[in-house]
Amino acid sequence: MLEPLRQGLPPMDPASVSCAASCALPPRYEAVREARRFTRRTLDGWPTGDRFDDICLVVSELVTNALRHALPAGGGDTRPADGHGPVRLHLMRCAERLVCAVRDPSDDSPVARTAEDFAAESGRGLFLVESFSDGWGWYPLTGTLRGKVVWALFRLPEPPAQ
Repeated sequence: MLEPLRQGLPPMDPASVSCAASCALPPRYEAVREARRFTRRTLDGWPTGDRFDDICLVVSELVTNALRHALPAGGGDTRPADGHGPVRLHLMRCAERLVCAVRDPSDDSPVARTAEDFAAESGRGLFLVESFSDGWGWYPLTGTLRGKVVWALFRLPEPPAQ
């Protein structure tokens, strides 16, 4: 498995962001279903070509990883300084690219397992992210927000001319 990029999001011109949406997710596993619904509703209005299912799968894996590995076991106040939920999903369309990013409160870097057991029921999340996206990475947050952002990049067909 390739090492993820650790330098933030891939280079993008902010002026090329044509669509963006985000949602806060609660610290419970039902949030994965909510993230999939939000992604489906959002992508219904964005041209994604044949990448729709890949994007929904990767969003599910990124949110599952955030809930499973980034939240404290005993609960507690995990709200970041901006007052939103502890996990936040961002979707950004930039010309022929779509970035899915999930913010969580953990400072720990994501760890891709090198398990050889492909029939295992867990431990394959980042393998799936790498397999279905065109790249992924993470970066630590600075300033008043704690935690990190894990992102995945998808190349998309050129948006139709308007």
